[in-house]
Formats: sequence, structure tokens, C-alpha cells
Amino acid sequence: MIMPTAETLLGTRKPPANRASRDKKGPAKEGTQQSLRTVALANLTESLQLLRDERDAVRAEHAKLQQAIYEAAQVQRRLCAPRELVSGEFEIAGEIFPVRHLSGDFFKVMQLDAQLGLTVGDIAGKGLSAGIWQAHLMDLIQRNARTYARPADAVAAVNRELCQDKSEPPIAALFFARLDLERNELVYCNAGLPPPLILRGNKAVVRLEEGGPMLGALQQANYSSGTTRLNPGDMLLAYSDGLTECRNSQEEEFEMARLTAAAQALSGSSANQVLFSTLGAVLDFADACPPGDDLTLLVVRRREATGQFAAADNKDFPKTRRRPTSVVRPRKVAGSEEGTTAN
Repeated sequence: MIMPTAETLLGTRKPPANRASRDKKGPAKEGTQQSLRTVALANLTESLQLLRDERDAVRAEHAKLQQAIYEAAQVQRRLCAPRELVSGEFEIAGEIFPVRHLSGDFFKVMQLDAQLGLTVGDIAGKGLSAGIWQAHLMDLIQRNARTYARPADAVAAVNRELCQDKSEPPIAALFFARLDLERNELVYCNAGLPPPLILRGNKAVVRLEEGGPMLGALQQANYSSGTTRLNPGDMLLAYSDGLTECRNSQEEEFEMARLTAAAQALSGSSANQVLFSTLGAVLDFADACPPGDDLTLLVVRRREATGQFAAADNKDFPKTRRRPTSVVRPRKVAGSEEGTTAN
């Protein structure tokens, strides 16, 4: 047996790896990975900055849009004017509580020769689109109110023009009336709004239902006018359906009976007091539930005596009285039996 020599044994072994070479490759690889991490971090930082810039730009545009909507809402408030006035024996007060910045509801009091034109409207929908249509519809009403003496004819003309619009006009409800300040007579046409109420001094309630369908649905729709008289102490309440359909946490609606009771509890008060106290009763009823629709109320009251509220009397149409700084809300009245009388 031949024993392997030390040289043979040494020759069969693989030479050890070059440690210096291994030491050189390790740091080089780690340096490359570090460089890649640095580049990735820089790219991520740049992407985050771009996202921040885009976010800030969106916020700036949103702020501009909010400001534009706020300014449009202020224009709406100026269009719905005067919000309070006294003319002869009559006091008039109106207000809108929009669920958004822009309202689809509106009211307008206008001078028509020796008469006053009274308008309450409700455009289907809420927000921006309804708010944009509001100005157009109010212009149609004012123009036709000066053209046609009968409210029914004016409303029919508004409906025809609205239906002829090629840009898909909305459906709208409208109450339009002419109040003769000398004869104390109200001639009206109600096109789809909840029937306005006349609360008589003797507690009787008259519903103003004469009129026709909502605007914008049928171009050749027929409308009729109704006539009634406002006696001393009588009040007219014209309102949008958002008021009577306002719900509380038990899903109960405010309804016409509560509206009637709230207003009758303020017998002898000014139109302005009746307006804000009645709206306060609605909001008290809703409690923590926000209204689901715009709330609009117009109150017209014939004073019981010439001397009543004489300090506020001013026959200049554009001049309005200052609102009270506080409003006394009526006590909640349980729903009562509603009385109606024929015109």
C-alpha cells in the first residue's frame, strides 16, 4: 500500500478563496443597494411633494368654489326682497332657511301699479342647479305679472315659456297673488304649492286651492284664479312643502294642523313676529333632526286698527323694517282640528 505524500494531499485541496477579493465585492454590493435606496427615497419624497401640491391646489379651488357659492347665495337673498315691509294696513314678512347654501325655494314681493304682487315658489331639487334656475323663473314671473292683470293668465304665460325652454327646465310649484291695498282684496293662482292659508280673526281657516298644476310639465295647462278678502286681523301664510313636511326623530311631519296652531297662538302679533316664531316652532318640532328640504314662509297680515304698530308704518315700498334681535317662540300646541271655509 502506497501512502499519499503531504504534497499529494495538498494538491488535492482547492486553493482558498481570495479574502481580499471577497472583502472588495461585499462593500461594493452594499454600496449599490444603498444608492438604490437613496434614489427610491428621493423619488418617494418627490412623489409625496407632488401629491401635497395637488392637494393644496384642490383645496384652493374648493375654497374658491365655496366662496362663489356663498356669493351666489347672497345674490339670492337680495333677489328675494323686500324681506319685510309695511304698506298701508298691511305688514309683510318672508324668510327662507335653505338646507344648502343655494335654495330652490324663493319668494318675491313686487309693486304692480297700485297693487302688490306676492310670490312663493319651490323648484324641484336642491343645491346649485335649482339655485341657477331660480333667477330665470323669478324673471319670468315679474315680466308676466306686469303683462297680465289676472294671476291665472300670468302663471299660464310663465308655464308656457318655461316649457318652451330647450334646456330641460325643472318642475316648479308656484303661488302668485295680487293684493289690492285699497279694496283689501287678494286675487291668486296656486300652481302646485301646498294650499296657502288665511287665518281669520274669528279662528276660521281658508285654504287657497284655486289654480292648476305645477309649472314645467304641461305646456297647455289650464289655470284659474281665486278671490278672497283680507279683513282686519286676518293673516295669509304662504309656504313651501319643506315646512309642513319637516320631520322629527319619530318620523312625524309638522303638518298643516301644527302650522295653523302655531300661527294662531300669535294672534295680534306683527307679521315679523308670526314669521320667525312659526319658523321657530317648526325647528323646535324637528329638534335634532336637520330639515330635509328648504323652509320658506311668507306672512301677510292686515292690521286690526290704523294705530296698531304705527311707529313701524312706512308706505315707501323699498324701505324695510329692522328685524327684532330676539324672537319669542310660541309654546308647542298639540295638533288641533283644522277648520276650513269657502272663499
